[in-house]
Amino acid sequence: MYAACSTVFKVHLLLVPANSSAECRWTCQRAASMDGEPLSSLCTPALVVDVEKVKKNAQSMIERCEKLGVQLRPHMKTHKTLECADIMTGGSRRCIVVSTLAEACFYADHGFDDILYAYSLPFDKVERCAALSERLELFQVLLDHPEALEQLKKRPLRDGRPWRVWLKLDCGNGRAGILHSAPEALRLAQAVAGTPGVALTGVYAHCGNTYSCTGVQEIQAVAKETTNFTLQFMEKLKAVGITCKSSIGSTPSCSHPVQDMAQLSEVHPGNYVFYDVQQSLIGSCSLQEVAVRVLTRVIGHCPHRNQLLIDCGWTGLSLDGAGKLPTGYAMIEGHPNLKLLSMTQEHGRVEPIVGKMDYSKYPLGSLLTLIPYHSCATAMMHPVYHVHSQGVLLGKWTPTRGCFPP
Repeated sequence: MYAACSTVFKVHLLLVPANSSAECRWTCQRAASMDGEPLSSLCTPALVVDVEKVKKNAQSMIERCEKLGVQLRPHMKTHKTLECADIMTGGSRRCIVVSTLAEACFYADHGFDDILYAYSLPFDKVERCAALSERLELFQVLLDHPEALEQLKKRPLRDGRPWRVWLKLDCGNGRAGILHSAPEALRLAQAVAGTPGVALTGVYAHCGNTYSCTGVQEIQAVAKETTNFTLQFMEKLKAVGITCKSSIGSTPSCSHPVQDMAQLSEVHPGNYVFYDVQQSLIGSCSLQEVAVRVLTRVIGHCPHRNQLLIDCGWTGLSLDGAGKLPTGYAMIEGHPNLKLLSMTQEHGRVEPIVGKMDYSKYPLGSLLTLIPYHSCATAMMHPVYHVHSQGVLLGKWTPTRGCFPP
């Protein structure tokens, strides 16, 4: 008879010794020098990154943008690491997008410049934005409300530097941004351009509504609409004597760009460097292009529930994607009949989609590989990423964390 769930804790301790401080130190030292070892040597749950896929995904996006003749400004929010940022920028350490001030400071501290903080200007962070604007050659903020402009006017930058501002447009995504067709949008752009100490650098739209698409045709229809709305707004600016840059972005739209996008100045995708199950379902990529996995181990057999227990809960995967996959919260690579049914903080429950569980195929301590539904959310659950090539560990990437620096 298989071990009951109540006895699993003892088995787990045997798999990962941790009953003394000396053993803990040994475990940490070993984990710090695992280069060259197989992925199976990792303690789980562990986020693993296939660096060859990352490089291929990044290079494909660079080539698409070069073919279109637009500037690629990659978004850092998915990975938040220096190493991946270097890959995405081709080593230039220039022209990036961030979503938090923690990211902005992290990259600025490591020699990155031309940084766009693409988040509607938070009033409590104006002083931090000012410090970055005065420190870097080019730090840019984003706004979508006249009151945000008033906040910038109250805090002029030193040495006659202007605030570099992008206007956030809502072109159908329905999140942040001033509606592209609203008269207030043009008036706000004129106000920014006409304010001493402030410069209108560009117009920025996120076509996140591509995340509701299925297939290339639907993606390209949304990309075309967002592009056209943005270009129509640029024509309105031109009619009143204003010229600036234009940018749209999302991983689906930039993975399958339309020719109209060649008329833009920039694009700003981010998730493409990792991809995930969600992107494969949308049609942005194939599952083979997804560069991240979460390794987990079987820690319990529960025949009375027809389930396995694994050591990956929502702290190792996130709860994103709940109910959206026939396989539950993730895809279990190589096991299409298994479903990650539910998770608690540190545990996951796995059961067959049909039939009875064959426990002989999943002995205690055996590895399962989860392909995450949303790699951005999953990556946020991990303080370190284990980087490999063809299953051999090469090192670690350490992301920045938090919304703003301490």
